[in-house]
Amino acid sequence: MKKQYIFKLKIQYKMFEFLKRQSFLLSSLIILFQFNCEKSYSQSRKYFGQFSHLKSYLNPSMGGYEGSSMRSFYRNQWADFDGAPKTYLISADLDFEEAKGTQNSDLVGKNGFSLNILVDSYGPFKENEIIIGYASRVRISENANLRLGAAANINSHQLDGFNLTTEQSNDPIISPYQGRFSKMNFIDFNLGVALTSTDYFLSYSLNNVSQGKISSGDNFIGTRVPISIFHAGYRSKVANNLSMSTSFLYRSQSNLPRNVEASAKFIYNEKFWVGAGHRFSYANNFQFGLLLSKLRVGYVYELPIGKTYLLPNPSHELMLTLFLFKSDEEKNYSMIW
Repeated sequence: MKKQYIFKLKIQYKMFEFLKRQSFLLSSLIILFQFNCEKSYSQSRKYFGQFSHLKSYLNPSMGGYEGSSMRSFYRNQWADFDGAPKTYLISADLDFEEAKGTQNSDLVGKNGFSLNILVDSYGPFKENEIIIGYASRVRISENANLRLGAAANINSHQLDGFNLTTEQSNDPIISPYQGRFSKMNFIDFNLGVALTSTDYFLSYSLNNVSQGKISSGDNFIGTRVPISIFHAGYRSKVANNLSMSTSFLYRSQSNLPRNVEASAKFIYNEKFWVGAGHRFSYANNFQFGLLLSKLRVGYVYELPIGKTYLLPNPSHELMLTLFLFKSDEEKNYSMIW
């Protein structure tokens, strides 16, 4: 009887271990499935914790608003997770009046130019984007301008059909391209309008105006829809050596959830800043930056929450901005958003 009892216990223990392993496998598959759904559904949208510094990328009417500058940006989303999104951006803004040496060029100037080059990769997808923008502004008061802008948006999308997940292989749009490399190109247009001053801006842009009607190559993207972006910011002095900057972003399109973000920074002695941001329902971030003569360095550490917490890996962002023509007296306060 004792031997039978011990044998029965061993059988029960093995069954328990088997079920535990299967439960772990099932949980892992559920997490990966949810991640892949989220990735295929939302990662065609680029997220930026430092969105307040990328005005001309989001809205062509903001080209040259902060003066003439060059910047580089890198975002590593969900660091150390295989196939997670990585974004690289190089941009240049030119204020023609500032380049001529005109005083108060941010108010009296009439024209601005912007160039943004972005490379974004996630899983089997890679996107190359070039946005060439022009901005014209009219002075409507002593401290405010009305800006209008337009941009050509050139997109190249690549799909590595050898690197599809099981779910993607069953997707009716993507599955025909399994086992080969595919490419699709678009030419689209962005339009923008903004009200700007030294201490605030309110802007609205409509991107993908032509909805992808000018295209070539394979068709694995699906329908391109217009994107509406409302972007605003305000800054003020709160003490002799302390300033505060706040920014807000609202982005909507018919095939994705609304994207709402807010951030706030405290700038001490025009030398460095600390701040925090929140992407509603998705992430919190912590920000740090330095001002070194005409160079601005910004870093963001982002933690997922809510819908993305199944992937607890943090995201990292690094941005370098070089202001080209501002004097040392002009560069500090006007450089910080």
